[in-house]
Amino acid sequence: MKTTSEMFNKDRQTYSKMEKQSLFEELMSRCNNHQNDIYLARMLASWVMGEGVLPKSLGLSAEHYHTLVERRFPGHHWLIAVDNKPEFNRERIPEWEDLVNLMLEYWSNKDLSEQWIAQIVAAACMGLDHLWQDLGLWSRGELSELLTLNFPELARRNTKDMKWKKFLYKQLCERDGAYVCRAPSCDVCADYPVCFGREE
Repeated sequence: MKTTSEMFNKDRQTYSKMEKQSLFEELMSRCNNHQNDIYLARMLASWVMGEGVLPKSLGLSAEHYHTLVERRFPGHHWLIAVDNKPEFNRERIPEWEDLVNLMLEYWSNKDLSEQWIAQIVAAACMGLDHLWQDLGLWSRGELSELLTLNFPELARRNTKDMKWKKFLYKQLCERDGAYVCRAPSCDVCADYPVCFGREE
């Protein structure tokens, strides 16, 4: 039986037809069992299958992406050869650095992967869909778990379960003193469903 790497190198069309679930299971079967691996594996499986908006190298530098693959999913070096993704253009999201810094102010500081997560989440903010979908996660609940795991104090500030992308940008606005929303409170705002509605 061919390995995933052999399939990918031999015929990318064959590989592209693998089911996302199968690819996820393959990644998890050889991961290092870090708490972030399940979320990274889901994002990678979706990313390879063309879902989400994450660019080349998940929005990380080539060096950091290679390190992520080598440390978290050893034996899956074929992931480095995925080259059908656009380069990450930070001009499309000038607030990228601010978003990364916001998350890293609250990071658990337990593992390097937390820094990668901050950069990947910030890159996904360039998408127009719900953040969990733009990341390639499989549910909104997974995004909540991911942010709580890596940036617990920041996640706890989302006391009313605001949509995560809205929440992150609201934090930036409040920190910089630029209140975009003119409503006196979220509860009386006419756009309440936009910020707090279902994301499923």
